Amino acid sequence: MANGAAGLNTELQNQKGILKWIETVGNKLPHPFMLFIILCGVLMVVSAILSAMNLSVIHPGKGEAVAVKNLLSVEGIHWILTSMLKNFVEFPALGLVLAMTLGIGLAEKVGLLTTVLRKMMSHVPTAIVSYAVVFVGVLGNLASDAAMVIIPPLGGLVFLAMGRHPIAGFAAGMAGVSSGFTANLFIAGTDALLSGISTSVAQTIDANAHVTPVDNWFFMSSSVFILAFIGGWITDKVIEPRLGTFKGDTSVQFDELTPQENKALRVTGLVALLFIAVLAVLVVPEGALLRDPKTGDFLTSPFLKGIIPIILLFFVTISFVYGKVMGLIKTSKDMPHYMSEAIKDMSGFIVLAFTAAQFIAFFNWSNIGILMAVNGAEFMKSIGLTGLPIVIGFTLFTGICSLFITSGSALWAILAPVFMPMLMLLDYSPAFIQVAYRIADSATNTISPVNPYLPLILAFYQKYNKNAGMGTIFATMTPYALVFLVIWIIQMAIWYFLDLPVGPGVYPR
Repeated sequence: MANGAAGLNTELQNQKGILKWIETVGNKLPHPFMLFIILCGVLMVVSAILSAMNLSVIHPGKGEAVAVKNLLSVEGIHWILTSMLKNFVEFPALGLVLAMTLGIGLAEKVGLLTTVLRKMMSHVPTAIVSYAVVFVGVLGNLASDAAMVIIPPLGGLVFLAMGRHPIAGFAAGMAGVSSGFTANLFIAGTDALLSGISTSVAQTIDANAHVTPVDNWFFMSSSVFILAFIGGWITDKVIEPRLGTFKGDTSVQFDELTPQENKALRVTGLVALLFIAVLAVLVVPEGALLRDPKTGDFLTSPFLKGIIPIILLFFVTISFVYGKVMGLIKTSKDMPHYMSEAIKDMSGFIVLAFTAAQFIAFFNWSNIGILMAVNGAEFMKSIGLTGLPIVIGFTLFTGICSLFITSGSALWAILAPVFMPMLMLLDYSPAFIQVAYRIADSATNTISPVNPYLPLILAFYQKYNKNAGMGTIFATMTPYALVFLVIWIIQMAIWYFLDLPVGPGVYPR
């Protein structure tokens, strides 16, 4: 028993040493603003070299030759100059983050978030708070990318209010939202998007093949509880001990709510329920206003496509009501003033987003990501793996690819035409192949160097640790990414060997 405990302690110490090395090396990198500029320069040179070698691949989805494009060519220079502002303005995270900041920032500035957290946390046992944050994070992907802007910062505030390290709370929320992105108890837009791609590819082998949005539901819904437990354990046993005691401002406390705060919270709660009830009337009934006007479907509805503006409107509404009752919003100038203050806090993110947007756009325009994915897939086929090992190999390969291609649907559109026919011919069901893809694409989200939310993540880290850098982020999130991936692969193997259904009536083989 003592030997086992000693062995476990040694293993944890080694792990902390590795994470410390990752953080130290990562933080020696230049400031992210300059790092992205340097990476853009390197990418330009690499694209010129690969283009001179006339490297190209056949795009699996389009069946067309895709060549590496030279960023240093006349065409490339023209594209850089004419697309720079477009790259920034259309950067996926920019509009979403700033729009959500208007709503959530207003809620924070009028004190609504702090009050709600004080009320909630007074009834939540400290022992389960880490698990609860990860659990909520995993379910949060119903709100798509908006969850990334909402849940991790709230996790940080929850931990701060409980006297714990806020970065640990942020990491727990981010692990659930990002590394646990594909799991859920409910059918989400991701299920519909990926199953559509899977069906079109599967029918090239079997004209009757069809992957529905619910075909992964059994596997993914069970994953929610597994990941919540594992993520909470990692937060408590690995991440927070490594971060140590937070020595910054801990002004968020569990003081008893005043009568005015309780009144404001009750009124705000009633307004929130009314908002949700009206929304339900607009969404739930057949033929409702926010249903798909052509099919009446929910998964392709304006409601899901417009979830971010809806969430923004929700936060603005309840924040306005709370501020009114508390006497903090008295004139028409007050609300935009609070919103402006919230946007000021995001100035660092906006600066970093400019260079990050250029790097990601350079990477995509040059076609280097497609070249890496297709050649890697061909290599996997050439080594002749069979049985479950080839599925695991495919999963690991996907994990590597997703570090550089962050759009899950775009990467699946590249990999599915290569791997799905091959694995279907080995008698795997297309739904099970989709599972193998989804778990890897999800797990490594938090450690992707081209994650569009890196500037936002770094801005939060530096709020509580001014010396935090890219290395701090990767060192904090690596345990979640790797352990989630390993646990998911084990879960996939169990489903395979026990022949458990991954969805209603759908089995691995």
